Amino acid sequence: MAGSDFVELAGGRIEYRWYGRPVSGADEPVVVLLHEGLGCVDLWRDFPDRLAAALDLRVLAYSRYGYGRSAPCRLPRPISYMHDEGRTVLPELLSALKIGPHLLVGHSDGGSIALAYAALAARSGLVGLVTMAAHIFAETVSIESIARAREAYERGKLREALARHHGDNVDCAFRGWADAWLSGAFDEWNLVDLLPRIEAPCLVIQGEGDEYGTEKQVDGIARGVAGPVETLLLPDCGHSPHRDRPEAVLPAIRRFSASLA
Repeated sequence: MAGSDFVELAGGRIEYRWYGRPVSGADEPVVVLLHEGLGCVDLWRDFPDRLAAALDLRVLAYSRYGYGRSAPCRLPRPISYMHDEGRTVLPELLSALKIGPHLLVGHSDGGSIALAYAALAARSGLVGLVTMAAHIFAETVSIESIARAREAYERGKLREALARHHGDNVDCAFRGWADAWLSGAFDEWNLVDLLPRIEAPCLVIQGEGDEYGTEKQVDGIARGVAGPVETLLLPDCGHSPHRDRPEAVLPAIRRFSASLA
């Protein structure tokens, strides 16, 4: 596995990492991974390599501000942080790295950011998006699970585990995510009104046992987007389909990617 590189954007440096073979031509799409609310480049583990092999495409992962080895973020994060990432930071990153055609694959917050990008700032090179456990509105189950995570963080063990991947950014990563969701104001956050603007093909994946969201998220995305949409609900699967059920997720993304050619 290659090490990380860095690019300077308006808000500071961003950590990124390439996986798979080099791009063979200007028209070949790049897969861009968008991590979850506590994720970063390292926490994708072996999934980027497996995805690059399954699709035979170049894969890019990056750590958002406040995560991994990227520049820290200012706390508290605004309730609009996922909108802001999709509208501003992701387009800036794609431009800085000179990425043309691209397929987005987002997990949890990353899936929501992919939807926000597709609705608010999509460049002409967007060929499709895959969401895994994305949110388009807050549910009681989401808030309750995040509240339990905050309790674990305050007891210390979760903070210690996350610090191995986020280093000095550990409080930015956790507090920026949890405090926004648990602020009370997050009840009013949603992406529902943006979905009709999304014309790119979508593959929407979620585990039936997702502890952070219900099938209402999948149904809402499928009903709301304007473009073609496929859904995949996975049994025996929690909030991380790519880790819980890679044997189902990788072929599904491969089939979806092939359909975009």
